[in-house]
Amino acid sequence: GSNAKVAERIKMLGLDGFEYRGSPVTFWDVFGVSGHPLRSTISEMGPLLLARVLDLNDTQSGVLAAVFKAADDNALLLLDLKDLRSMLQYAGDNATQLRTQYGNMSTASIGAIQRGLLSLESQGGDKLFGEPALALDDLMQTDGGRGVINILAADKLLSNPRVYSTMLLWLLSELFENLPEVGDPEKPKLVFFFDEAHLLFNDAPKELLERIEQVVRLVRSKGVGVYFVTQNPLDVPQTVLGQLGNRVQHALRAFTPRDQAAVKAAATTFRANPKLDVEKAIGELEVGEALVSFLDEKGRPHMVERAYVIPPASRLGTLTADERRKVIEGSLVAGHYEKSVDRESAHEQLKTRSHAKGVDGTTPAPSGGLGGILDSITGGGTPGKGRTREGPLEAAAKSAARAMGSEVGRRIIRGVLGSILGGRR
Repeated sequence: GSNAKVAERIKMLGLDGFEYRGSPVTFWDVFGVSGHPLRSTISEMGPLLLARVLDLNDTQSGVLAAVFKAADDNALLLLDLKDLRSMLQYAGDNATQLRTQYGNMSTASIGAIQRGLLSLESQGGDKLFGEPALALDDLMQTDGGRGVINILAADKLLSNPRVYSTMLLWLLSELFENLPEVGDPEKPKLVFFFDEAHLLFNDAPKELLERIEQVVRLVRSKGVGVYFVTQNPLDVPQTVLGQLGNRVQHALRAFTPRDQAAVKAAATTFRANPKLDVEKAIGELEVGEALVSFLDEKGRPHMVERAYVIPPASRLGTLTADERRKVIEGSLVAGHYEKSVDRESAHEQLKTRSHAKGVDGTTPAPSGGLGGILDSITGGGTPGKGRTREGPLEAAAKSAARAMGSEVGRRIIRGVLGSILGGRR
């Protein structure tokens, strides 16, 4: 419905033909309560981002990366938390055999990672990982010729800022790694708004900040726009801030020395306008007013201008639970993500391998299950007493296993933020 202040702004700006209307929306929620479940898999999240979720130190992060590499090399899918726990247990039990290829995996580091996983699970983190994982195409849909707005419910996620920020970084990483290059399109395929952007950078290690900067710099060529929404421009690192072309600055009140520094910092990020005292204007802006600077057709920033913001055509206010439920049930992806799938992955494969070891007393070779299957067919495996050479069939089978295993290893390649390149496995 109408609002007196909105009506006043419409009249002041002379917006003839302005009408209130809703927009097509898809709600997402990691916990599956206020929207469709939003999931990643452990393998897709990758060791770099997962280490941030678990708040691991450098040594523990290195061990986690080695465990991921061992799983990738042996085609062991890490889909959910139980897969990673099983892989960590396997690495701990076989640390001596794995040390020469993947480095030292101390019991203390593996124990710290396991404790981190238990803590994450107790906070509902188990709902973060599993299948079906989010398909990027579901974020780029249209309804009646209008783009669908995707909203991530973050009320519960914000109680764990690391999980919230890492999920957003994973989404950005997936877009960067999987979308094709399109150059400089007239309109972007998707525009990403990071609300509470300071959470992305709080306590982020230098390596992660460098990779975020790289993604932000290059993702534009994939047809993706990125906006960081934060109250204070000092919340965004200078290296990242320097990659952003469009700026919209609302009022900042300078009550403390830090606030005054923020005002000065905000003023210096704009291209100067000799007709406007930017530092003074920032403190005088009213509701619905902003300082703006956008890139021109040649990619140069315009001089900063003081402008009024066109009021929203959608309703201002919250949805009722019933209204939200109807939107969720009527969305384009209704029913697809609601039922989780638990297919065979590292947990089941390692459990089968452990059972086989218990039966015959030998340790199957770490080849993702393929070597063990071929061994059972050809009589391979650990040489028995008196056996000194392998037959031609056994040699051929092992050669094929190695070739197929190395092909799997070549396909599983990780990108800038550690996510798997080339789609899901």
